[in-house]
Amino acid sequence: MKIRKVIVPVGGLGTRFLPATKAIPKEMLPVVDRPLIQYAVEEAWAAGAEHVIFVTSRGKKSIEDHFDHFPELEELLSLRGKVDMLQSATDMIPEAGRIHYTRQSHPLGLGHAIWCARELVGDEPFAIILPDDLIHARKPVLQQMTEGFQKVRAPMIAVMEVEQQETSKYGIVAVEEEKNALMRVRSMVEKPAPQEAPSRLAIIGRYILTPEIFDILGDQEEGRQGEIQLTDAMAGLLKRQVIYAYRFQGTRYDCGDNAGYLMANLALAMERPALAERLIPFLKKFPLNGESSSS
Repeated sequence: MKIRKVIVPVGGLGTRFLPATKAIPKEMLPVVDRPLIQYAVEEAWAAGAEHVIFVTSRGKKSIEDHFDHFPELEELLSLRGKVDMLQSATDMIPEAGRIHYTRQSHPLGLGHAIWCARELVGDEPFAIILPDDLIHARKPVLQQMTEGFQKVRAPMIAVMEVEQQETSKYGIVAVEEEKNALMRVRSMVEKPAPQEAPSRLAIIGRYILTPEIFDILGDQEEGRQGEIQLTDAMAGLLKRQVIYAYRFQGTRYDCGDNAGYLMANLALAMERPALAERLIPFLKKFPLNGESSSS
């Protein structure tokens, strides 16, 4: 029951970051000094994963290149004695055969992207990391969840509380009882209006699922915006299996949103003394609450 495979969907167009993402995948935008996608892959390795499966689309070749060798660059860094830079450029490259790619030829939503990876996953439980959700934690969230999975041996989704007016942006779950981090899910709904939301517990981009989800996704009708929704399929899975919600430890940054992306950069930069030393005086120059800089 070890979680050996992690799906990372990267087929989205990143329209909220245009024009920056016209030619560069959103997942390759840097958070401090690493592209967003690298945080997701490092989290997968930290959780003990053996294989990462990228579900890509047109224009995502730079993601493949990032996790491969660049001989000319490596030779140049070596000749110049840039040992630290050389190590940072090669550390993320896995052993051959540990990263796999499949294409989502039509933009039919997250559920469809996961279904596209069915042949690579096979008949075993697997995890999903959505790279837009950068979660900064002492113990990586997927590692927290895989440890919980070993206890309950059932599908699991990461959750956190959101403001009532924000429920229409998320899949929302209702749970039977909130005694600890692991809670049995009673129901779930995709992006409900605030007045219709069963709770404020929102699904955040980490999942551990069983292969039964693929059969449901294969028969799933299109939901909101003409897409196949993963939350709708999990609601179907809930009729067959117990699903647990996991309240994770860590701070989540929504890097699919411009403000969330900037927050992630600032927060992680502030943890580096050399950067914080320069950033703090700079940030103090900016006025607060609409006050002018001369006040």
